[in-house]
Amino acid sequence: MLDIFYKRRSTRKFLNRPIEDEKIKKLLTAAMLAPSSRGLRPWEFILVDDPSLLEKLSIAKPHGASLLRHAPLAIIIAGDKTQSDVWVEDCSIASLFIQLEAEALGLGSCWVQINHRFYNDDITSNEYIHEQFKIPERLEVLSVIGIGYKAAVRAPMSDLDITWDKVSLNKFGSVFDKQ
Repeated sequence: MLDIFYKRRSTRKFLNRPIEDEKIKKLLTAAMLAPSSRGLRPWEFILVDDPSLLEKLSIAKPHGASLLRHAPLAIIIAGDKTQSDVWVEDCSIASLFIQLEAEALGLGSCWVQINHRFYNDDITSNEYIHEQFKIPERLEVLSVIGIGYKAAVRAPMSDLDITWDKVSLNKFGSVFDKQ
């Protein structure tokens, strides 16, 4: 399993190739198998593969969303704020499960943060996406995951990327000996 963690890197450039239905089903299955507080599963997923709608998503915020323009698939992850007070955490875990499954399926992915981001000076990215996709008010959009076949493969992470100095044992600042 650690191999997937080393290999998974954010992908912002995708091949112009659709994702097979069976792979999309596996991505969604992974998301719905994610743990959630008290098993409430407050998430909702909106699949977007229409190029005109992907274009709308790509401008949901000034920086960081443009990759969605050329992704063959985006998944909007929204949480029901009336169902759970920890919808952000639950939807974050589901988002990550999607990304890990994408890597396992040979796909690339990139998380686009929507929660607490702005479309412009007047409205949030969440409000913009609500308007474009007719999302009910009880739901808050946490993220959009762009997914597709990788246009380029990035080098995997290595043990040099592990920051052991950020780990303490029993109290903050006490050295954890990784040996």
